[in-house]
Amino acid sequence: MELTIDESILKAYGLTRETINIQQIGSGLINGTYLLTNIANGKKFVLQYLNKVVFTNPEAIANNIDAVAQFLKQNHPDYLFPAPVASVTGHSMYLQAGKHWRLMPFVDGTVALDTLSTPKQAFEAAKQFGKLSRLLNRFDSSKLEPTIAGFHDLALRFTQFKDALNAASNENKEKAAKEIETALALEHLLSQYLQFKSKADFPDRVMHHDTKISNALLDQESFEGVCVIDLDTLMPGKFISDLGDMMRTYLCEFSENETDLSKITIRIAYFSAMIDGYLSEMGSILTDTEKELILFSGKYMIYMQALRFLTDFLNGSIYYPTTYAEQNLDRAKNQFKLLEELFANEEQLQHLIDVSLKKK
Repeated sequence: MELTIDESILKAYGLTRETINIQQIGSGLINGTYLLTNIANGKKFVLQYLNKVVFTNPEAIANNIDAVAQFLKQNHPDYLFPAPVASVTGHSMYLQAGKHWRLMPFVDGTVALDTLSTPKQAFEAAKQFGKLSRLLNRFDSSKLEPTIAGFHDLALRFTQFKDALNAASNENKEKAAKEIETALALEHLLSQYLQFKSKADFPDRVMHHDTKISNALLDQESFEGVCVIDLDTLMPGKFISDLGDMMRTYLCEFSENETDLSKITIRIAYFSAMIDGYLSEMGSILTDTEKELILFSGKYMIYMQALRFLTDFLNGSIYYPTTYAEQNLDRAKNQFKLLEELFANEEQLQHLIDVSLKKK
């Protein structure tokens, strides 16, 4: 594949095409990503440009990461936080032909998994996301800007669903009739969240907001956690964003694209490991209200994602990429089934949470 990196971009970081090897990595669906390897010493970097369709305010991303990096450097200097490398002019981004580029360190000896295969991996990943939140506990989250407005705002997502329902074709509404009924019946989850939202001990924190397993780097041999990556959505939020997204993506063996709903079940051992990993870092600083909402965080995030898939289907699938006409409807069915499984196992899952909290 032809590489389209202008020489000026390399020069901005003191590099030349003659001194490095360039390899395109990743899917390229959101941001364009390249691996740069220094020919002389083998040192590696990740060069990436931001997709401005998804991230409309790249400067906010840069400012947020810079602010957090400075705080961590001053207060937790030993923590590995893979912030972008400064350009020769001292900036964390370089603008070229309308694209915002940044160069980031490559963390050797690590692996980013696409899927979890052991409870230990769930423990280590959850521990890393919890550790970042714990280290930033005293950071004033109001200093950060939202990088995607309303990203995990369930009230917004429910409103968008209702708007899509009102505008949808009769054909799509008929196809999704059962899922629409389920979505409306679960509105009480939004009401429950709104009851807690303004409580004093339900604070805004610095959250990662995208805690899928591939965003935690693990040691490639021991699978112990090393650090977290993909910091574009580092912004103010509630703790339920990170923990709930881990529940949504770690607990089932199969992704939201699985259409055989009999396969959508919860792996109890993975849930236990994930909770233990997260609470090993955050258990001592979560408030009473946050502890009360641990299991709710999974309900919140799974319901939100189901709504988003259903909304996109009703809108004609204009947001999420699809390979067939009813894929977003199938994804919504998948997520509603996962939520059903969470409700069905609630008593056992809450017991595991209670046991884990007593360890802290």
